[in-house]
Amino acid sequence: MDDVSTPPSVGASPGGSSPGTALPDGLLPEGRSAPADRPFAAGPAIEPCDPRRSPDMSWSPWTAPAALIGGLVLAAVGALIVDLPVTLLLGVKITSSHTPPGVEIADTVVQDLAFVLAAVYCAHIGGRVVRAWQFGLRPPGVGWPSAAGLLVFLLVAFLVLSVGWSAAVNPEKEKLLETLGTNEGAALLLLSAGLTCVVAPICEELLFRGYIFTALRGWRGTWPAAVITGLVFGAVHAGSAPALDLVPLAGLGFGLCLLYRYTGSLYPCIAAHSLNNSLAFAALEGWGWQAPMLMIAALAAIAASVLAGKRIGLIAPEISGAPSP
Repeated sequence: MDDVSTPPSVGASPGGSSPGTALPDGLLPEGRSAPADRPFAAGPAIEPCDPRRSPDMSWSPWTAPAALIGGLVLAAVGALIVDLPVTLLLGVKITSSHTPPGVEIADTVVQDLAFVLAAVYCAHIGGRVVRAWQFGLRPPGVGWPSAAGLLVFLLVAFLVLSVGWSAAVNPEKEKLLETLGTNEGAALLLLSAGLTCVVAPICEELLFRGYIFTALRGWRGTWPAAVITGLVFGAVHAGSAPALDLVPLAGLGFGLCLLYRYTGSLYPCIAAHSLNNSLAFAALEGWGWQAPMLMIAALAAIAASVLAGKRIGLIAPEISGAPSP
């Protein structure tokens, strides 16, 4: 069995629950729900689970595929909203085989944001209060030194897997950056780097590790959930990576699930994802000294995004114990 801890009890609250009433993580007393305009609202305090492990949530396992499908549907609708005005008003030609780089970047940003919206919506089903820490947006419970060590171990293991796999099957060169237009000007290069190394790691980790893995883990435990999430993570990249590269990507997705589970935080996963994408970006561009600069800049941008989220109250610290009467 997985190391799932039993949600503790909460005291009396304005919603009408009595002292000693056990509520699952993220649930409000009967009749209470999160404000529609603030899905990450704090709400009544609920004792968080073991900080050394990823949060133990009561999300139903069926919502895992629902979040993925919902995200893909939202992404498709969002892409239409972006593409139609560009085609009708600006006369830009978009076909099934060719999308202009700038439009491709916009479509991908919309897809990433759709992933986050789908995850938050599914977490909110049933009137649950959705808090940022439920998605792992909290400091590593094992401490940053230990988390950094596990992060480095994962990246080295993935690098070894990728090199061995490439030597064995000789996959074709990835053409994602050409699709994004990195060779068509500095602006597209910078936008592509920001999308690949900052936006994608944040949004994909929130959906795949923060939501899908957590929902599935409550169903069958850590290891089956990590395997399924890894396979889905690899499959989702079928449109942007060569088919033979999907196997090591699935391995990376599996490893990121374990990194999340055993550090208790999504931040190391976002950082690992960003570092991997930065290395791949630099390699495809044939960069040398620019590679570490890109990695540092990407991590700094992610840190700035987290600080901004904290400043506006989107990312709030965990609250232990019951609220004041």
